[in-house]
Amino acid sequence: MLKEKYEIIVHGRGGQGAKTTAELLAQAGLKAGKFVQAFPEFGPERSGAPLRTFVRLADKFIRSHEPIVSPDAVLILDESLLNTDKVNINIDQAKLLIVNTTKSAEKIKEVLDKNDKFKNNFKGEIILVDASGIAKKIIGQNRPNTVILGKFAAINPVITVENVVSVFEDKYIKKIGEEMTEKNVEAIKSAGA
Repeated sequence: MLKEKYEIIVHGRGGQGAKTTAELLAQAGLKAGKFVQAFPEFGPERSGAPLRTFVRLADKFIRSHEPIVSPDAVLILDESLLNTDKVNINIDQAKLLIVNTTKSAEKIKEVLDKNDKFKNNFKGEIILVDASGIAKKIIGQNRPNTVILGKFAAINPVITVENVVSVFEDKYIKKIGEEMTEKNVEAIKSAGA
């Protein structure tokens, strides 16, 4: 691992799989031999409501249990959440920002720059992926979380795509069946290609 503790915030809307993303990241971290922690922070629990989840992956036992304030990575499952209060709190601290969008990097930077706090301030790497489009094409549903997981694992040395695929298969083959599991695995792998 690059550092002793790697912290991730996942932003999404109810029903997009943000909580599942955090759980799968934590389980992939376990497969990679890390100590892990994952927990959600909900507002009103309803479909479409903004929510965020926190994930810590570490080489040592994790003692802190508070929300993450200085993330290493921020994963955005819904671009409409950019410049909302909860995203704005932490995004400028991230070294990596992965956004589910069809917009260009310039357009996303414009969105970030509308907030004076970030104007030319974001120094991290911005990775854009049409996770919804890929998911609809491969899975047949708007499930951007599996694609975002694949992209994160492919570009980050903390966990591997193989770790993510393994935990996804273990967790979902009995729940959603072999065919849907294979489609999700294809979506995970396609994001990393």
